[in-house]
Amino acid sequence: MRRVHPEFAYQARELAEQIEGVLGDPPDRKNYAAMTQALVSEYAKGGGIEDLNMMAFALVDVIEFHDPKALLADAEDFEFGDPARVFGAASCAGAEAKKMLEAIEENHPDLGRQAIITAFLHKHPRMWDDDDTSLDQLAQGDEGDDVDDEENTATEEFTRIFDQEGEQ
Repeated sequence: MRRVHPEFAYQARELAEQIEGVLGDPPDRKNYAAMTQALVSEYAKGGGIEDLNMMAFALVDVIEFHDPKALLADAEDFEFGDPARVFGAASCAGAEAKKMLEAIEENHPDLGRQAIITAFLHKHPRMWDDDDTSLDQLAQGDEGDDVDDEENTATEEFTRIFDQEGEQ
């Protein structure tokens, strides 16, 4: 397991929720296919929305990954990385999907790098580990040093200042 940048972990979770939302309940595969095809077409023309999740959504079903180690290594830094290495680690089958990937590399190399890594992390969740920021994890190792002691407690006189009923 390899740690990835927390923003990549967040984006991978967001992509999963976006896919689930477009599919709906019960899943509408025709709607999903129409949505992804529209995105692929827009990005292939050199247009498309400059949005990480939309780009990852367009890529996720048509992209193939050839160098997972390179992608995981680049996933450690969200802002700075090597777009050429990431684009070299992936490819798309099909004429329009290939054209889309080329257009993204030409027009949005940094955002495309992030989208490819996000799609990779979404498709391969067992290859990476997210930082656990749950309250249980954050409390682990806490020795209870925030327990009140007599020195730091408010006196009765002080608390009466704020006691509305005590004034009456």
